[in-house]
Amino acid sequence: MTVLVTGASGYVGAALIPRLQAAGLPVRAFARDPSRVLAAGVDVGGLEIVSGDAVAGDGLDAALDGVDVAYFLIHSMETAAGGADDGFRSRDRRAAEHFAEACRRAGVRRVVYLGGPVPATGVASPHLASRLEVEETLLQAAPEALALRASILIAARSRSFRFLVRLVERVPVMPLPAWRDNRTAPLDGRDMLAFLLAGGTSAAVDRPLSLDIAGPDVVTYGALVDRIRGALLVGRVPIPLPFNLTSVASRVAAAIAGEDPALIGPLMESLESDLLPRDDRAAALLGVRRHRLDAAIERALREWESVEELRAR
Repeated sequence: MTVLVTGASGYVGAALIPRLQAAGLPVRAFARDPSRVLAAGVDVGGLEIVSGDAVAGDGLDAALDGVDVAYFLIHSMETAAGGADDGFRSRDRRAAEHFAEACRRAGVRRVVYLGGPVPATGVASPHLASRLEVEETLLQAAPEALALRASILIAARSRSFRFLVRLVERVPVMPLPAWRDNRTAPLDGRDMLAFLLAGGTSAAVDRPLSLDIAGPDVVTYGALVDRIRGALLVGRVPIPLPFNLTSVASRVAAAIAGEDPALIGPLMESLESDLLPRDDRAAALLGVRRHRLDAAIERALREWESVEELRAR
């Protein structure tokens, strides 16, 4: 069984590849720039890397030739290279459509996609609406397609977690907009990888399926910030705000955290609804044991500190 991992230079792809290899699976990687796969910490010795661009549809047929299971881990939230930008939703739509068509041509048996949750009430943000659009496209790409929906990932290389940590580190007073009371179920990055590994190999996936993958602890976003503050051993006075000013706040927060506003804006828009799993069947179906939230935060901070000092600690 040959496995293709797209987005191989990103956090999830780079962490998944060695786990697939440890399971004895032959792995092929797909990336726009193969040198970035090595830069992401992947041991490229013996790893076949195919270069291409899913948005343009380039290289996909070669990458998917002889592949049984293909992971779609491509997201294009940041500002496009060179400043040319027709919007992340359009780019992700084209990438998913090209990938799905190439999978059907290659006869791929299973596609595994890591997307985002869908609010039970209210209107999905553009970010989450795009994730759902990609999911719907990919569920038609293979007879055993699987979409895994995750909220905030707690891991040293998770962009959303790093963003929150940087804010707690650098802002002595924490203004929390009205979305502070909305709830989510953050997932330990180790458990996310376990879900992805099981999703590509489990016999329980025998038809197109969408599963919510979530941690065992439900918290408000305000409580999540407080848990991170506690783990960092810093005092940050919270200031509840009676409103959401996402467009302004995201630009300010991105500047403080040193992040791309094109990434932070859509992420903050997604906080304006509860993002909770529809059910809890994924863990039992795929055989994944999950870590509690405090353990996940401590593990992520320790891993981060092993390569970079955190000022707050």
